[in-house]
Amino acid sequence: MTTTTAVAAVSQEAPQERLIFFNQALREAIDEEMQRDPAVFVIGEEVGIWGGAYKVTEGLLEKYGESRIIDTPISEALIAGAAVGASITGLRPIAEFMYSDFMGIAMDQIVNQAAKNRYMFGGKATLPIVYRASTGAGIGNAAQHTQSLEAWFTHIPGLKVVAPSTPYDAKGLLKSAIRDNNVVVFLEHKALYASRGNVPEGDYVVPLGVSDVKREGTHATIVTYARQVTFALEAAEQLAQEGVEVEVIDLRTLYPMDISKAVASVQKTNRALVVHEAVQFGGFGGEIASQIQQQAFDYLDAPVERLGALHSPVPFSEPLEFGSFPSVDRIVDAVRDLIVGV
Repeated sequence: MTTTTAVAAVSQEAPQERLIFFNQALREAIDEEMQRDPAVFVIGEEVGIWGGAYKVTEGLLEKYGESRIIDTPISEALIAGAAVGASITGLRPIAEFMYSDFMGIAMDQIVNQAAKNRYMFGGKATLPIVYRASTGAGIGNAAQHTQSLEAWFTHIPGLKVVAPSTPYDAKGLLKSAIRDNNVVVFLEHKALYASRGNVPEGDYVVPLGVSDVKREGTHATIVTYARQVTFALEAAEQLAQEGVEVEVIDLRTLYPMDISKAVASVQKTNRALVVHEAVQFGGFGGEIASQIQQQAFDYLDAPVERLGALHSPVPFSEPLEFGSFPSVDRIVDAVRDLIVGV
């Protein structure tokens, strides 16, 4: 083979995977959108010199300066409120909260101002805000830094809510959120920041409001989002060794929610398990289960089951913490029960 032929053969091979971390994928999304649109800026506690609590904004201060990477005092109300004012005047703020638990301090600004302004002014005001926050348990941050509060936000008209599970989705969904002219609450599970996945270089978007089939199966359907997608896929691998093929649906966007793939899956598998890390009682899983029940009732061979966290603050003790929310083993047991009808 000549050198020229060898080069041609190499060029026809599929491109190699580029594996990067979840937090790096988010950083790429922000960096690319800041390059694309000078109206995009970041505001939050320690987002500049420190690079963010989980290093999502690391290096951006040096690249864009203090006018676009803005460190604030420890005031969540200030962060959320400043984003409202900036967005109304034509900017596109990305407001970071260290923990979604702290967003309670800013609920008036988020719920009564950001979410309502476009409606209150007849569509004359647009608020292209992304409120980013870490969420979830599993790294020993105790009860005040580990809650999964997505149901708070899905309940509020005027807010879109996103919860990615992979680095690929994280980058594509965040870019879509930044470009959206509505308020988006973007929830990042803190145990996923160090996860790795294939993320192509360059610009791409994952549209908001579109769910994804992460694994195909025929015996049961798991509908979930965020870190529990990882657990559901691990559970599906275990169950496959027993001859049970589980389909895993990742919602990705919680509002607007695309339930169509879950319904289509249930029409095939006839059984559904809804899994989330939030407290089960009053959790977002109730909405998912209700919609499946309404739209696929005639196909169900068993009631839609839910699996969520215990009705308890998240413990600091590692064994107690991991026992408080769904695990791979608990998902496996729940699917077995669903299939045998126990």
